[in-house]
Amino acid sequence: MHVLITGGSSGIGAATARAFGQAGHRVTLTYNSGPDRAEQVVKEIEQAGGQARAVHLDLSDHEGIRAAVAETGPFDSLIANAVLWGGGAPSDEPFEDVPAEHWTEMLHANVVGNVVLVQSVLPGMREKGFGRIVLVSSGIAEEGTPGSGPYGAAKAALHGLARTLAWQAGRDGVLVNVLAAGLTITERDFLPQAVLDGIAARTPSRKLSTADDVAALLLFLGSAQNRNLTGEIVRDGSNAGRSVHVG
Repeated sequence: MHVLITGGSSGIGAATARAFGQAGHRVTLTYNSGPDRAEQVVKEIEQAGGQARAVHLDLSDHEGIRAAVAETGPFDSLIANAVLWGGGAPSDEPFEDVPAEHWTEMLHANVVGNVVLVQSVLPGMREKGFGRIVLVSSGIAEEGTPGSGPYGAAKAALHGLARTLAWQAGRDGVLVNVLAAGLTITERDFLPQAVLDGIAARTPSRKLSTADDVAALLLFLGSAQNRNLTGEIVRDGSNAGRSVHVG
Protein backbone atom coordinates (compact mmCIF):
# COMPACT_ATOMS: atom_id res chain seq x y z
CA MET A 1 0.00 0.00 0.00
CA HIS A 2 1.26 3.50 -0.87
CA VAL A 3 0.48 6.17 1.73
CA LEU A 4 0.85 9.95 1.51
CA ILE A 5 1.51 11.62 4.85
CA THR A 6 1.56 15.41 4.83
CA GLY A 7 3.55 17.25 7.47
CA GLY A 8 5.70 14.16 7.91
CA SER A 9 8.99 15.72 8.96
CA SER A 10 8.32 15.96 12.70
CA GLY A 11 5.86 15.25 15.50
CA ILE A 12 2.77 13.19 14.75
CA GLY A 13 3.52 13.13 11.03
CA ALA A 14 7.01 11.70 11.47
CA ALA A 15 5.81 9.09 13.96
CA THR A 16 3.03 8.12 11.55
CA ALA A 17 5.45 7.81 8.65
CA ARG A 18 7.63 5.49 10.71
CA ALA A 19 4.60 3.44 11.79
CA PHE A 20 3.42 2.90 8.21
CA GLY A 21 6.97 2.09 7.11
CA GLN A 22 7.39 -0.48 9.87
CA ALA A 23 4.08 -2.05 8.83
CA GLY A 24 5.46 -2.64 5.35
CA HIS A 25 3.74 0.20 3.50
CA ARG A 26 5.46 2.47 0.98
CA VAL A 27 5.57 6.00 2.37
CA THR A 28 5.68 9.39 0.71
CA LEU A 29 5.95 12.09 3.35
CA THR A 30 5.78 15.81 2.73
CA TYR A 31 7.41 18.82 4.34
CA ASN A 32 7.03 22.55 3.92
CA SER A 33 10.17 23.56 5.78
CA GLY A 34 12.98 21.52 7.26
CA PRO A 35 13.97 19.19 4.39
CA ASP A 36 16.79 17.83 6.53
CA ARG A 37 14.30 16.59 9.14
CA ALA A 38 12.20 14.99 6.43
CA GLU A 39 15.19 13.21 4.93
CA GLN A 40 16.13 11.97 8.38
CA VAL A 41 12.70 10.34 8.74
CA VAL A 42 13.12 8.77 5.30
CA LYS A 43 16.52 7.44 6.36
CA GLU A 44 15.08 5.93 9.55
CA ILE A 45 12.34 4.17 7.60
CA GLU A 46 14.79 2.81 5.03
CA GLN A 47 17.23 1.64 7.71
CA ALA A 48 14.36 -0.33 9.24
CA GLY A 49 13.78 -2.04 5.89
CA GLY A 50 10.96 0.18 4.57
CA GLN A 51 10.49 2.32 1.49
CA ALA A 52 10.07 6.08 1.75
CA ARG A 53 10.63 9.38 -0.01
CA ALA A 54 10.15 13.03 0.94
CA VAL A 55 8.62 15.74 -1.25
CA HIS A 56 7.99 19.43 -0.71
CA LEU A 57 4.36 20.48 -0.30
CA ASP A 58 2.87 23.81 0.73
CA LEU A 59 -0.83 23.77 1.62
CA SER A 60 -1.21 27.34 0.39
CA ASP A 61 0.15 26.43 -3.08
CA HIS A 62 -2.73 24.58 -4.70
CA GLU A 63 -1.04 24.06 -8.05
CA GLY A 64 1.99 22.74 -6.19
CA ILE A 65 -0.23 20.22 -4.38
CA ARG A 66 -1.63 18.91 -7.65
CA ALA A 67 1.85 18.66 -9.15
CA ALA A 68 3.27 16.82 -6.12
CA VAL A 69 0.49 14.23 -6.16
CA ALA A 70 0.77 13.75 -9.93
CA GLU A 71 4.51 13.20 -9.59
CA THR A 72 4.47 10.80 -6.65
CA GLY A 73 1.07 9.06 -6.76
CA PRO A 74 -1.22 7.23 -7.06
CA PHE A 75 -1.96 6.62 -3.40
CA ASP A 76 -3.99 4.07 -1.50
CA SER A 77 -4.07 6.15 1.68
CA LEU A 78 -3.86 9.82 2.65
CA ILE A 79 -3.05 11.06 6.13
CA ALA A 80 -3.71 14.82 5.91
CA ASN A 81 -1.68 15.92 8.90
CA ALA A 82 0.02 19.12 7.67
CA VAL A 83 -1.22 22.46 8.96
CA LEU A 84 -0.38 26.07 8.25
CA TRP A 85 -0.16 27.64 11.69
CA GLY A 86 0.08 31.19 10.38
CA GLY A 87 0.27 32.61 13.88
CA GLY A 88 -2.50 30.22 14.85
CA ALA A 89 -1.34 29.77 18.45
CA PRO A 90 -3.81 31.11 21.02
CA SER A 91 -3.66 34.90 21.20
CA ASP A 92 -4.87 37.55 23.61
CA GLU A 93 -5.96 39.68 20.67
CA PRO A 94 -9.70 40.52 20.82
CA PHE A 95 -11.74 38.50 18.33
CA GLU A 96 -12.93 41.64 16.53
CA ASP A 97 -9.32 42.76 15.98
CA VAL A 98 -8.18 39.64 14.12
CA PRO A 99 -7.59 40.81 10.53
CA ALA A 100 -9.74 39.30 7.80
CA GLU A 101 -6.50 38.56 5.95
CA HIS A 102 -5.48 36.17 8.74
CA TRP A 103 -8.76 34.28 8.41
CA THR A 104 -8.33 34.12 4.65
CA GLU A 105 -4.78 32.78 4.96
CA MET A 106 -5.74 30.08 7.45
CA LEU A 107 -8.83 28.90 5.59
CA HIS A 108 -7.17 29.07 2.16
CA ALA A 109 -4.42 26.70 3.24
CA ASN A 110 -5.98 24.48 5.90
CA VAL A 111 -9.42 24.02 4.37
CA VAL A 112 -9.13 24.66 0.63
CA GLY A 113 -5.60 23.24 0.56
CA ASN A 114 -6.83 19.97 2.03
CA VAL A 115 -9.78 19.95 -0.37
CA VAL A 116 -7.36 20.26 -3.29
CA LEU A 117 -5.23 17.51 -1.76
CA VAL A 118 -8.21 15.15 -1.50
CA GLN A 119 -9.37 16.04 -5.01
CA SER A 120 -5.90 15.13 -6.27
CA VAL A 121 -5.67 11.68 -4.64
CA LEU A 122 -9.32 10.61 -4.91
CA PRO A 123 -9.50 9.66 -8.62
CA GLY A 124 -6.71 7.11 -8.20
CA MET A 125 -8.47 5.61 -5.19
CA ARG A 126 -11.78 5.37 -7.03
CA GLU A 127 -10.05 3.62 -9.92
CA LYS A 128 -8.60 1.00 -7.58
CA GLY A 129 -11.83 0.62 -5.62
CA PHE A 130 -9.93 1.17 -2.39
CA GLY A 131 -8.85 4.18 -0.40
CA ARG A 132 -8.40 5.47 3.12
CA ILE A 133 -8.41 9.20 3.95
CA VAL A 134 -7.78 10.55 7.45
CA LEU A 135 -8.01 14.27 8.16
CA VAL A 136 -6.10 15.24 11.31
CA SER A 137 -8.03 17.72 13.43
CA SER A 138 -7.86 18.98 17.01
CA GLY A 139 -9.97 19.04 20.13
CA ILE A 140 -9.98 22.81 19.72
CA ALA A 141 -12.37 22.38 16.78
CA GLU A 142 -15.08 21.11 19.12
CA GLU A 143 -14.30 22.64 22.49
CA GLY A 144 -12.65 25.89 21.45
CA THR A 145 -10.07 27.91 23.28
CA PRO A 146 -9.68 31.68 23.58
CA GLY A 147 -7.75 33.27 20.75
CA SER A 148 -7.83 30.34 18.32
CA GLY A 149 -10.74 31.34 16.09
CA PRO A 150 -9.15 30.91 12.63
CA TYR A 151 -7.36 27.69 13.60
CA GLY A 152 -10.41 26.17 15.31
CA ALA A 153 -12.70 27.11 12.42
CA ALA A 154 -10.31 25.60 9.88
CA LYS A 155 -10.08 22.34 11.81
CA ALA A 156 -13.84 22.18 12.35
CA ALA A 157 -14.36 22.51 8.60
CA LEU A 158 -12.51 19.21 8.17
CA HIS A 159 -15.26 17.47 10.16
CA GLY A 160 -17.92 18.50 7.68
CA LEU A 161 -15.61 17.66 4.79
CA ALA A 162 -15.05 14.13 6.09
CA ARG A 163 -18.76 13.48 6.55
CA THR A 164 -19.53 14.65 3.02
CA LEU A 165 -16.69 12.63 1.53
CA ALA A 166 -17.74 9.51 3.40
CA TRP A 167 -21.05 9.59 1.48
CA GLN A 168 -19.59 10.63 -1.85
CA ALA A 169 -16.69 8.17 -1.94
CA GLY A 170 -17.91 5.24 0.16
CA ARG A 171 -19.50 3.35 -2.72
CA ASP A 172 -16.08 3.33 -4.41
CA GLY A 173 -14.36 1.70 -1.44
CA VAL A 174 -12.94 4.91 0.04
CA LEU A 175 -13.33 5.38 3.81
CA VAL A 176 -12.92 8.87 5.26
CA ASN A 177 -12.49 9.80 8.91
CA VAL A 178 -11.19 12.52 11.22
CA LEU A 179 -8.64 11.98 13.97
CA ALA A 180 -9.19 14.71 16.57
CA ALA A 181 -6.01 14.77 18.60
CA GLY A 182 -5.62 16.44 21.94
CA LEU A 183 -2.38 17.84 23.32
CA THR A 184 0.24 15.34 22.17
CA ILE A 185 3.72 14.81 23.59
CA THR A 186 6.28 15.28 20.81
CA GLU A 187 9.92 16.17 20.51
CA ARG A 188 8.96 19.86 20.31
CA ASP A 189 7.03 20.28 23.55
CA PHE A 190 7.21 23.74 25.06
CA LEU A 191 4.87 23.62 28.08
CA PRO A 192 6.19 23.21 31.64
CA GLN A 193 5.78 19.75 33.11
CA ALA A 194 3.39 21.07 35.77
CA VAL A 195 1.06 22.34 33.05
CA LEU A 196 1.24 19.04 31.18
CA ASP A 197 0.44 17.17 34.40
CA GLY A 198 -2.58 19.38 35.00
CA ILE A 199 -3.95 18.75 31.51
CA ALA A 200 -3.31 15.01 31.84
CA ALA A 201 -5.28 14.97 35.11
CA ARG A 202 -8.38 16.10 33.19
CA THR A 203 -8.29 13.16 30.77
CA PRO A 204 -10.04 9.83 31.40
CA SER A 205 -6.76 7.88 31.40
CA ARG A 206 -4.85 10.55 33.37
CA LYS A 207 -2.16 10.60 30.68
CA LEU A 208 -1.34 12.48 27.50
CA SER A 209 -0.79 10.64 24.25
CA THR A 210 2.62 10.54 22.64
CA ALA A 211 3.15 11.00 18.91
CA ASP A 212 3.54 7.21 18.66
CA ASP A 213 0.17 6.71 20.37
CA VAL A 214 -1.55 8.92 17.80
CA ALA A 215 0.39 7.27 14.98
CA ALA A 216 -1.00 3.89 15.99
CA LEU A 217 -4.54 5.26 15.60
CA LEU A 218 -3.70 6.76 12.23
CA LEU A 219 -2.17 3.48 11.09
CA PHE A 220 -5.44 1.72 11.86
CA LEU A 221 -7.69 4.35 10.30
CA GLY A 222 -5.50 4.76 7.23
CA SER A 223 -4.95 1.12 6.33
CA ALA A 224 -6.90 -2.00 5.42
CA GLN A 225 -7.15 -2.75 9.15
CA ASN A 226 -10.03 -0.27 9.02
CA ARG A 227 -12.62 -2.31 7.18
CA ASN A 228 -15.75 -0.15 7.38
CA LEU A 229 -15.39 2.77 9.80
CA THR A 230 -16.17 5.96 7.91
CA GLY A 231 -17.58 9.44 8.41
CA GLU A 232 -16.53 9.48 12.06
CA ILE A 233 -14.52 11.66 14.43
CA VAL A 234 -12.10 9.52 16.44
CA ARG A 235 -10.82 11.25 19.58
CA ASP A 236 -7.59 10.14 21.19
CA GLY A 237 -7.17 10.03 24.97
CA SER A 238 -5.38 13.38 25.12
CA ASN A 239 -8.49 15.14 23.89
CA ALA A 240 -8.89 16.58 27.36
CA GLY A 241 -11.83 18.80 26.45
CA ARG A 242 -14.06 15.77 26.20
CA SER A 243 -13.70 15.21 29.93
CA VAL A 244 -15.20 18.16 31.79
CA HIS A 245 -14.63 16.79 35.27
CA VAL A 246 -12.14 14.77 37.25
CA GLY A 247 -13.74 11.65 38.65
